[in-house]
Amino acid sequence: MTGVAVPSLRERLAQPCPVLAPGVYDALTALLAEQAGFEALYLSGGAVAYTLLGRPDIGLTSAKEAVDVLARITDRVRTPVIVDGDTGFGNALNVQRTVRDFERAGAAMIQLEDQAFPKRCGHLEGKALVSTAEMCGKVRAAVDARHSPDTLILARTDAVAVEGLDAAIERAERYLECGADALFIEAVRSAADMDRVCGIFAGRAPMLANMVEGGKTPVQSAQELGERGYRIVIFPGGTARFVAHQLAGYFQSLRQHGTTAPRKADMFDFDQLNGLIGTPGMLELGRQYASNEG
Repeated sequence: MTGVAVPSLRERLAQPCPVLAPGVYDALTALLAEQAGFEALYLSGGAVAYTLLGRPDIGLTSAKEAVDVLARITDRVRTPVIVDGDTGFGNALNVQRTVRDFERAGAAMIQLEDQAFPKRCGHLEGKALVSTAEMCGKVRAAVDARHSPDTLILARTDAVAVEGLDAAIERAERYLECGADALFIEAVRSAADMDRVCGIFAGRAPMLANMVEGGKTPVQSAQELGERGYRIVIFPGGTARFVAHQLAGYFQSLRQHGTTAPRKADMFDFDQLNGLIGTPGMLELGRQYASNEG
């Protein structure tokens, strides 16, 4: 970490170009993303389920599991983290506890969605929604629970797949009225629909675009989405999908050859990884403490 000031996510969203946030799932992936120069990171509920449990994103994780992962990430990096709070893990009172826990763990923005429990990935079939009134209560509860105005509340609606785009727009309007700082209309099906929702909301609140490889929404670049009006662009599961693909090949190679030699060029060696995670600096700091140097 350096001493250079990092702007808050609220400050960064006041700038004209969109924020591109890659998905991360632990402190190491967050560190790598920060070192690559990203201005925000995204911790999805799906990534927590994939990497902690080896299970699908169907509501199996708990709030504590997500909070613990977030806390380890924010202890290691200074880059603002947008965290997926799923449904808030219960009713409006549970939402308030979730928001307080995420805020204490260092979240810059907390996402809440209007799915019924058990929720599922926004690009899976068979979703169900809570009522608009219930979700409005959750948004108000979240706004009331945060301690800092720099902790942003992102309201997500999954209504496109369940009730249609018009209903999703109406829900987003209500959530904005309840105090949401940003909006996320999930699984928009076409570029024309993306233009429509941005035309309605982009001038009033930051809009988030969710890019899922193989999902419902056409995958576009951050530049293209920024031109449409989106202010936040996330690739939440790409990191886990990439790592899973690479590890599958690595394990197959190791099993076949009995050595890592064929994949050596694809790996950091011992010293390279230690340099990346800052081992020499930490050992030197420990030496200074041990010798009582000022």
